[in-house]
Amino acid sequence: MSFMSYSPAPGRRTSGKRAGFTIVEVAVAAAVLVLAISSAIIVLQSGFKALDNARKTTLAAQIIQSEMERIRMLSWTRVKDLQAADPEIDLETIFPKNTELERQVLAQMVNTFTATRNVTLLSAFSNEIMEIKVTVTWTGIDGIIHNRSTSTRYCEDGLYTYYYTLAS
Repeated sequence: MSFMSYSPAPGRRTSGKRAGFTIVEVAVAAAVLVLAISSAIIVLQSGFKALDNARKTTLAAQIIQSEMERIRMLSWTRVKDLQAADPEIDLETIFPKNTELERQVLAQMVNTFTATRNVTLLSAFSNEIMEIKVTVTWTGIDGIIHNRSTSTRYCEDGLYTYYYTLAS
């Protein structure tokens, strides 16, 4: 019976120590993984904040546009009456509520957004022009209060009234 001698594969250590990772190598690898994972989490959080802000900014713009269009369809007398009216805009007049899903969306909108309107008579124009400003405010997922607003002017005689200023 013959015995075969054992010879290690090329490149392997032949000393009595076992081949493997040291504690330092494992610690460095763990630190790199922790850094990579924490960086990914931070990027995801900022992405979610940006997405939330973009969605809510779009919804705020839709609220503003809907209210401006509603006011644009009113008569001059009704627009003048808005000066004394409650500045809070009822979102139920903007969003539909025919189905259960629409009612749920409306409830979320009412809980998220606050919309106000400010109507001012511009006396510099012979009391024939109103300035209307609509502002929508909400709190983002980051806890920061955001708002968007726009303003327009409404003429007593409609869109086709022009005012000329003579300069000398």
